[in-house]
Amino acid sequence: MPTEPTPDATTGAKSGGVTLLTVTEDEAGLRIDRWFRRRYPTLALSHLAKICRKGEVRVDGKRVETSTRLEEGQKVRVPPLANEAAAAPAVWRARPEDARALQQMTLFEDKDVLVLNKPYGLAVQGGSGTTHHIDGMLESLARGDTRPVLVHRLDRDTSGVLLIAKSRRMAADLGEIFRSRQAKKIYWALVEGVPKPSQGRISLYLAKGAGMGDDRAGRRKPAASPTDAREKMRVARHGEADAQHSLTYYAIVDKVAPRCAWLSMKPLTGRTHQLRAHAEAIGHPIFGDPKYGHRPEDDVRRRDPLRAMPEEFERKLHLLARRLVLPHPKGGLIDVTAPLPDHMRRSWEMFGFDMNPYDPIEDAPDA
Repeated sequence: MPTEPTPDATTGAKSGGVTLLTVTEDEAGLRIDRWFRRRYPTLALSHLAKICRKGEVRVDGKRVETSTRLEEGQKVRVPPLANEAAAAPAVWRARPEDARALQQMTLFEDKDVLVLNKPYGLAVQGGSGTTHHIDGMLESLARGDTRPVLVHRLDRDTSGVLLIAKSRRMAADLGEIFRSRQAKKIYWALVEGVPKPSQGRISLYLAKGAGMGDDRAGRRKPAASPTDAREKMRVARHGEADAQHSLTYYAIVDKVAPRCAWLSMKPLTGRTHQLRAHAEAIGHPIFGDPKYGHRPEDDVRRRDPLRAMPEEFERKLHLLARRLVLPHPKGGLIDVTAPLPDHMRRSWEMFGFDMNPYDPIEDAPDA
């Protein structure tokens, strides 16, 4: 898509260097900062924030913030951007191999949605130092002004089911299903030790950033380091700034006591790092997690040999987005299950876990 769109009878018109553009059906529900990113991919977000604050960007004649969501048919006033856009960084360029890789990841597809089996170690979105990610790869599936859109997120080292919408309108419909908690998500994890009770409910407030946090017993504890504090979620108290409630049900599927347990986890909220933070909070962190409850295996082997993992155990995050069930906006049900990633499959074989058991989390409440 060109840096400066060419207006026509349907997209908009120019007057005195100002462009008036019409929001298309596929762009409905899009935040205005995301809309600018699509229409003007090299525009710096800092400059966009500035011109929004100054009132130079307007929607149907009204001032807006960068978080304002658009509706089909609205008119967006765009001031001259050529100089600022030219100075901004370049955007992702689709590669032919991306489409092939996405095809190999596909678990389910119809004309409206795509469900991927995201591999371990592949980021969902870009960030500092991240040059390869699912969101960028989706450019290879773009058709004209329409491109697939992420509906939810997974951490880089979490494997499994990832839902993609093939249009902005479908993404808005699916997003509403997630916000109304109609989507059932099930995760599998291998955790340190064996939780008691074998089935339970974790209800905590989580917040980002530095400061003191609580463990499940209510004891206050500081973040490990300033860097960890910025990147981790911490247990917070109700009423604390930025604290959000989080709720997860868990159930033990199998165990090798006292060493480890296979948990099935059902989050009813979708907070950042929720399952990883919850597992740490109950004293049973997920194996291979470098941020939450990371333990040096040599120390464990020295202090408590019975809890030590075998030498061949792989120190990768053992967390899988196993299953996603939700109503399809066009009717019917989306119900997709992801297989264990290779490193988790090898661990399951090592401990003799049956990979096709009845999952006790199915009995957990949906609210």
